[in-house]
Amino acid sequence: MGKKDQSREEEKLNQRVESVLQLVKKQSPPLTPKQEKFCNNACIERFLRAKGDNVKKAAKHLRACLAWRETIGTENLIADEFSTEIAEGVAYVAGHDEESRPIIVLRIKQDYQKFHSQKLFTRLLVFTLEVAIAAMPKNTQQFVLLLDASFFRSASAFMNLLLAALKIVGEYYPGRLYKAFVIDPPSLFSYLWKGVRPFVELSTATMVVSSLDYEESLDFNDFTSYPRASSLRFDPSSINSTAKVGSCSSSRFSFTVSHHFDSLKPWYLTLTSDTSASKVGPTASPSQLGPALISPLNARSLSFASPAARTPRGNISMRKSLFPSTPLPQRSKAFEPVKVNHPRTPRPSFLQSPAMFFRRDSHVSTKAEKSRESFMPFLKFYRRPYDEMIYRSMMRPPLGGLISIVKRRHMSVSQRF
Repeated sequence: MGKKDQSREEEKLNQRVESVLQLVKKQSPPLTPKQEKFCNNACIERFLRAKGDNVKKAAKHLRACLAWRETIGTENLIADEFSTEIAEGVAYVAGHDEESRPIIVLRIKQDYQKFHSQKLFTRLLVFTLEVAIAAMPKNTQQFVLLLDASFFRSASAFMNLLLAALKIVGEYYPGRLYKAFVIDPPSLFSYLWKGVRPFVELSTATMVVSSLDYEESLDFNDFTSYPRASSLRFDPSSINSTAKVGSCSSSRFSFTVSHHFDSLKPWYLTLTSDTSASKVGPTASPSQLGPALISPLNARSLSFASPAARTPRGNISMRKSLFPSTPLPQRSKAFEPVKVNHPRTPRPSFLQSPAMFFRRDSHVSTKAEKSRESFMPFLKFYRRPYDEMIYRSMMRPPLGGLISIVKRRHMSVSQRF
């Protein structure tokens, strides 16, 4: 029964795909050969899923996408138009993850929008998306988007850039985005994102992370495969040490460390019981605590010790005071039991704060922890240095332009994806 149901669903899906394609072809103007190649079965299925398997809405959406691609000029996009951006690594494909999904990195500065129009940014983003789609294997249909916001000082400026990018991906590349990560945004971005997030279509796939949460995972050793980005690191073994064991090498501040058990301890931590006059400090005279009564509670200077450690053992009432105490009333001869007030354990009550009912005593992963765990597989792509040759080698001939593309045989095996 399972195979029959699956075959029926496939037949229904194929029928819906054919009906969407017929509706798109009926509309004018007629489709060009490149547009017909774009409207394959996988593309129509993505538009159907985006519109809830509604044939008419999917056909209308696909037709609007084809018209938008004509206005942008996706068929005329070449690398020569973005030679400066490609050289600086503003937007590029960093590689593929374990599921063969392309990783797109956007490192746009805040001043970029001042000197470039919105149309140029759109063309740059579309060009990068087309390079990522062309580099996809046959069984892969999605990509990952990493937006580096560390170059932005204004939260509103980066919000406009993010919304524009997500709108283009959501409307004209439906079903293509696997996950999007906003890395190191400005301080006020989180407050703006909370207000805008319910109205963004791809908000569920967008996560905000901070690179400071991954400082302990700096053991990424893949930088050796990039000779351009190799940096000189401090090697402690390269410096010959002049330190001496036992005595200091400097004659002015010279001291000698003996190997006696109590040589490094202060006078009040001495464990010996000798109270001769040769000793210096409180051990020379019998103290109230005594040298044998040193414990973790009073193994400190007596002025900073706890009250329990400073209190001498014995009868407290026998201590002398500077001022005469007020005479207390005499007790009766009858036996009076002493009442000891033990600390009372608070019982649960319904009059407590409502926040007590929402406390998470057990370990429950929050949104921040989930976003942190989901970003771990893509951290190496974010920290990997940019190499222009590797990115240009991923461009197919229609997108490469007149600039010569580095051949695969000139690249090492570690640089291939």
